[in-house]
Amino acid sequence: MAAFGRWKAQRLARADCSRRGALDERAAGVVRLLNGRAPFCTTSSCSGRLVLAEGGAAASAGVPAAIPKQRCRWLLVAHEPCGRADVMAALEKATGDVVFKFEPFVLHVLCQELQDAQLLHSVAVESGFKNSGITVGRGGKIMMAVRSTHCLEVPLSHMGKLMVSEEYIEFLVHVANQKMEENARRIDRFYKHLEAALEAAGGVSSSPSTDTGQVHAVYVRRRKRRTVQMQDVRPFPEGRNEELEPGDDPEGSLDIFAGITL
Repeated sequence: MAAFGRWKAQRLARADCSRRGALDERAAGVVRLLNGRAPFCTTSSCSGRLVLAEGGAAASAGVPAAIPKQRCRWLLVAHEPCGRADVMAALEKATGDVVFKFEPFVLHVLCQELQDAQLLHSVAVESGFKNSGITVGRGGKIMMAVRSTHCLEVPLSHMGKLMVSEEYIEFLVHVANQKMEENARRIDRFYKHLEAALEAAGGVSSSPSTDTGQVHAVYVRRRKRRTVQMQDVRPFPEGRNEELEPGDDPEGSLDIFAGITL
C-alpha cells in the first residue's frame, strides 16, 4: 500500500504533457474525485471530442489509409458541439486524406487492488460505458479503462479532394453533436454513481487481503495458457493500449472483466 501511495504521489506531481496541457473541464470532476481516494490514480483522460484528422494519401486507390497518430495533422479539435461552418473552414486546409471523428469520454485509472477496479468497472458499465475493462500488466499493475462504444469515424476527403456533399457534412455534424450531448449525460451519470458507490463502500477497501495473491495467481495461470478469458465486456480495440504505463506490454497483459468473481 505504501509503495502505491508513493508511486501515486510521484505520478500526480508530473507536468501535464497532453496536447491541451490541462484537464478537460468536463472530465475534471471525475478525475479529482478518483485521485482524492487512496486506491485510485488516473493516468490519462479525455472528456470526448470532435476531430478532423489528416494523414497521407492512401496506398490503395480510392481508399483512405489508416492515419497513424504520430503522423496525423489535427485540422480541428473541439470538446464542445460545433457547426458545419467550423468543419468546412478546417477542411479548406486539407491536402491529404481527412477523417471526421467523434471520440467519446475515455479514462485510464491505476487501481491498488482488483476489488477497487471491479467497483469502478461496475459503476462505469452501469453509467453507459459498456466497453470498459480491466487489465493486469506484467508487473501486476491493475489498470481500469472507462470506454464507450458510441464513436463515429467517417472519411471526408482523399488527397485534398472533398468526397461528400456539404449537406452530408451538415448531417454528420448533427449526429456527432448528438453523440457529444449523450456523452456529457453519461459523464454526469458516471460521476453521480461513482460518488455514491465510493461513499457506500466507505472509501473503498485498501487493506491487505487475499485479492492481491489471487490476481497474481490468475495472471500466472493465464500467461501459461497464453489465452485471455472474456466475460460481458469486449477487450480494448487493437492498437488502443498506447496509453497504458510503460512496461505494461499489451501483448503480455491479461484482461479481467466484471463477470469474474474472486
